[in-house]
Amino acid sequence: MRVEHIYRYPVKGLTAEALEEVLLSPGECLPHDRRFALAQGDSAFDPAAPAWVQKRHFGCLMANARLALLHSAFDPQTGILAIRPPDAPPLLASTRTEAGRVEIGAFLAGFLGEEARGTPRFVEAPGHNFTDVAAKCVSIIGLSSLHALEQRAGVTLDPLRFRANIYVSGSTPWAEFDLLGQEVLLGGARLRVFKRIVRCPATEVNPDTAERDAAPPKWLREHFGHADLGVYAEVLEGGRIAVGDALEPTQGDLLH
Repeated sequence: MRVEHIYRYPVKGLTAEALEEVLLSPGECLPHDRRFALAQGDSAFDPAAPAWVQKRHFGCLMANARLALLHSAFDPQTGILAIRPPDAPPLLASTRTEAGRVEIGAFLAGFLGEEARGTPRFVEAPGHNFTDVAAKCVSIIGLSSLHALEQRAGVTLDPLRFRANIYVSGSTPWAEFDLLGQEVLLGGARLRVFKRIVRCPATEVNPDTAERDAAPPKWLREHFGHADLGVYAEVLEGGRIAVGDALEPTQGDLLH
């Protein structure tokens, strides 16, 4: 398998940012991945005592398809977040100040309109990532598996519907499932694959139009008997990974 794309998603539910390379650290997500989120006003999340809670507590594509219309960019050097809506001036605000976070939260709440519950807060908690599973990890999708779904469903699906960190080519459809419980080498890092990714209604959302114009979970169940696409992997040994690097099992020829 070969790495074709690397993405991080600084704000949960907002724009993917493509990377050519990234340095992974043991037990961590990609740097700045899901670092921020919009906590709904009725969310139980407490930044002072961060603990994992389900995605429904935050602005997310599963419930808030309109978020796909926003184009965002985060600069980790300055802490500035830029958000550009489709028909209004962009917002540039600092994630490092209380005033900036309040401004970002108000902007996103205003964009969500009736979908905003109570008074949403733009939140960050150092050391915490707003991931869909409690474990800090990296998500990997085999493009062969995605293409198999496309062929059965008779549609073309933008890979970004699935919001993975690493997209790899090569091997056969669903070969990544054979890696469950195994260690793999990814560029200069070593990871352990521990869970298949169950797909939710977020994948129904077209990342360009924000329309719910596809049904990947339904199609996966109909054609393959499960709703899974991709795997989660824990970083055991850190190292640099880059587009073009190989993903290889450490035990034999599991992918062949």
